[in-house]
Amino acid sequence: MDRLYLDHNATTPTAPEVVDAMLPYLGTNFGNAGSVHSFGRDAKVALETAREEIASLVNADPSEIYFTSGGTESDNIAVYGTTLRLAKRRPHLIVGAAEHHAVLEPAEHLQKKHGLELDLLPVDRQCFSSVETLRRLLRDSTSLVSVMHANNEVGTVQDIAAMAQAAHERGALFHTDAVQTVGKLPIDVKAMDLDLMSFTAHKIYGPKGIGALFVRSGVKVDPLMLGGAQEKGRRPGTSNVAGAVGFAAALRLAARCCADDARRIGRLANNLMDQVTARIPETVIHSPRDHRLPQTVNLSFVGVEGEPVILQLDLEGIAISSGSACTSGATEPSHVLAAMGVERAVALGALRISLGRSTAEADVDRLLHVLPPIVERLRAMTSGTAGVR
Repeated sequence: MDRLYLDHNATTPTAPEVVDAMLPYLGTNFGNAGSVHSFGRDAKVALETAREEIASLVNADPSEIYFTSGGTESDNIAVYGTTLRLAKRRPHLIVGAAEHHAVLEPAEHLQKKHGLELDLLPVDRQCFSSVETLRRLLRDSTSLVSVMHANNEVGTVQDIAAMAQAAHERGALFHTDAVQTVGKLPIDVKAMDLDLMSFTAHKIYGPKGIGALFVRSGVKVDPLMLGGAQEKGRRPGTSNVAGAVGFAAALRLAARCCADDARRIGRLANNLMDQVTARIPETVIHSPRDHRLPQTVNLSFVGVEGEPVILQLDLEGIAISSGSACTSGATEPSHVLAAMGVERAVALGALRISLGRSTAEADVDRLLHVLPPIVERLRAMTSGTAGVR
């Protein structure tokens, strides 16, 4: 049985071109970029070339790009590194209610352990946040606003530039988690007026274990770790040269494919939403139709929990998820759907289907062929056991 992968928001396969770019730095060009001999100098050149390429693709200066281990670390550095510096003068922060846990949990920790004041920016039924609501929450004491560019579970794309402007009007810094959008949507950190931006490689056909944090020149950020001068002391530790080279290669590839991918995958995802709702009664679509990551479809089938559907599809060789891979195995419904006001019983049935560069029309047809009988069978089982104690 051919396996079909429809969980590209969790991670993507590393593209062959990316692997080819990385291989020399996993073999013969193995030097430590911090060493002064020729092996180290060669590694340093590769690292800085990758930094320059990545910077150019998001319209940043190379000095504003700091390599990390991934999106989670970038988010943590952005949230902790800015707010703790400003805590005495500006003890208030705002984060989106539907943020990734890599932003939410640091913010909650700062509230509980350091006494900072925290406001959550609410979302509506389609996960959009209002700029006017943000303006009402902002104070002269706000140090940081953090709102993700596109939600990893439902795909909603926020008006980040307008939110950044609102934050700056009150003297606050603005950070966005762009893990799901860099390499998929056009990104210009200057045009969007960003102070900080988190992004990573493995969501765009690059390697795992490498990410980046954009820090606008002049913004002061304290490190989370100490013990080295790498990344100008903001992220010490031996440089992941192969990862950085792979990250740059993945972004180069994305720059070439981004527009075509978005159009083609968007058509497939829209067809999927149309066909699922037509073929399966009582389907609830959580993703917005417009202003959405093209590849993302989040939905529920009333009366059916999500996990049995995922397991039945896996037996058919089809991989989807119930939401963020970072919270897989959780027994509670998605905090994103809860923030959107989705009732608990429906949220427990949520499924995330995320298409990718390799997804073809035949793949969507295959999913549409096997999904309706699975839902029908599970509904029959549920109704057959209703009232049994």
